[in-house]
Amino acid sequence: MKTLLGVAVLATGVAIGAGLAVAQGTTAAEIERYREMIADGNPAELYEMRGEELWRTPAGPRNASLERCDLGLGPGVVKGALAQLPRYFPDTGRVQDAESRILTCMQQIQGIDPRQVIDGHWGQGKRAEVVAMVTWLSGQSRGARVNIVPRHTREHEALALGRQMFFFQAGTFDFSCAACHSVDGKRIRMQDLPNITTPAGAALGWTSWPAYRVSNSQMWSMQHRLDDCFRQMRFPQPVYGSDLMIALSYFMAVQSNGATIATPGIKR
Repeated sequence: MKTLLGVAVLATGVAIGAGLAVAQGTTAAEIERYREMIADGNPAELYEMRGEELWRTPAGPRNASLERCDLGLGPGVVKGALAQLPRYFPDTGRVQDAESRILTCMQQIQGIDPRQVIDGHWGQGKRAEVVAMVTWLSGQSRGARVNIVPRHTREHEALALGRQMFFFQAGTFDFSCAACHSVDGKRIRMQDLPNITTPAGAALGWTSWPAYRVSNSQMWSMQHRLDDCFRQMRFPQPVYGSDLMIALSYFMAVQSNGATIATPGIKR
């Protein structure tokens, strides 16, 4: 009798496990189908158009456009530039991502105080304009290969700081970026959580932002994505364009070196 009972329990366990596997497989298939549906007619295209308009339109106290902005490939060169950001810039002595570099150009070329963006809010004012420009710039690198290899001392420092921040545990929940993004197969609701510690996982994360968020009808840059991660970990809100935010981005970018840029993306 005990043997039969044991066999029955084992069979039930196998059946439940198989059922869960089928359910998970079905869920994954439905999530993929949903992503394919929302990718048709990505509203990010509207932000790309707005971003190009802002880039080419004279603005600020100096009534100048950003068409002379140097994103690392020379003044005015935008094709493929985002695929090589963040990077070190001698004129600022900093490693900068696309957003912080735009702030520098706005200040140097247009005479616009970067505090208007740094002290601003997501989806509003000058910060929204920067996100739109980053969206357009990302489209100018669509299909390009990520080419980010630390060479300068500041880049090596940014990589070390970014890696340290990725694994740093703190806050009321003792969370870290690694809590969600250091193992394969994790998902929150309908969102897969890429394993940033692997090249493939880092590429899934890094090369798909900026992206349009369907759930709140907003265009999110990478800094916005990281800002929200900090909020979910119950960390203090990071300063927009800070060295810490750029270092975390640099860590992800280096991890995904060689991957193909697929922005602007679309997320649930």
